[in-house]
Amino acid sequence: MKIVVLDAYAMNPGDLSWDDLQQLGETDIYERSSVTETPSRIADADIVLTNKALLTKEIIDHAPKLKYIGVMATGYNIVDTEAAHQRNIIVTNVPAYSTISVAQLTFAIILELSVHTVMYADSVRNGDWVLSKDFSYQLAPITELQNKTLGIIGLGQIGKAVAKIALAFGMKVIASHKHPERDQMEGVEFVDEITCFRNADFVSLHCPLKDDNHKFVNRQLLDLMKPSAFLINTSRGGLINEEDLADALNDNRIAGAGLDVLSSEPPASDNPLLEAKNCLITPHIGWATFEARSRLMQVVVNNVKAFINSNPVNKVK
Repeated sequence: MKIVVLDAYAMNPGDLSWDDLQQLGETDIYERSSVTETPSRIADADIVLTNKALLTKEIIDHAPKLKYIGVMATGYNIVDTEAAHQRNIIVTNVPAYSTISVAQLTFAIILELSVHTVMYADSVRNGDWVLSKDFSYQLAPITELQNKTLGIIGLGQIGKAVAKIALAFGMKVIASHKHPERDQMEGVEFVDEITCFRNADFVSLHCPLKDDNHKFVNRQLLDLMKPSAFLINTSRGGLINEEDLADALNDNRIAGAGLDVLSSEPPASDNPLLEAKNCLITPHIGWATFEARSRLMQVVVNNVKAFINSNPVNKVK
């Protein structure tokens, strides 16, 4: 079996081992692969592994021996699955490996927006406390989370993990979810989307990106939010109309936003959110803890083993 890894760096910047995968067959590992480089690299591959490197129909057609595509992530929109299925190529992904890590980042963002830890630490480092006349000073309002309302859009595994943390802080948790009858959770009240945006002090997005919710967070929904409320997105950047959010932030119609994802990654230099007021942005790191990536590596290898043993798991439709 010839195995090709198209973009190893994303999952493994050097702190994990490829040994278990390399034992399964001849393996070519590339740190990154451009659209123009990919066709020649997979030309004689039986198995291709990708994180974000595109596998379009045209690229797949350059790999006549290809039998298996393993996506080294949960989302698999980078693969033309229809073209793969027409060739009887099995496509798999890795679900749920980063649930705890993404929930952790969600609350790291919520806490930073509430307490401004970095601002205060920078102020002390710059000498402001040494020069202060008082034992304490305030640069920005500090918010207590207890009794605040967290609105969750999408109560899947990550949404539930975030809700569990919120409840531990003593927050009220409301959620808008497509299957409330299936995904009941003690302490969580299901409401409609409008009520969620209108009543929450923090709105956190935890839903997949689909055709019917692309840019659904627009001016209409943002205008429902309290002026003191914050929007959090650790899900998919395409859920938000970025121009509308930038306008809401710059006009002080909402208090702030914390985003780990943008519509294009890396973003264009003219993305309006990069310079928007009170907008905290991290570079899609929610999934990237060492522990989550270790789980990801293990499942990727297990997926390949299962395929080789004619018993594929984690197949995508």
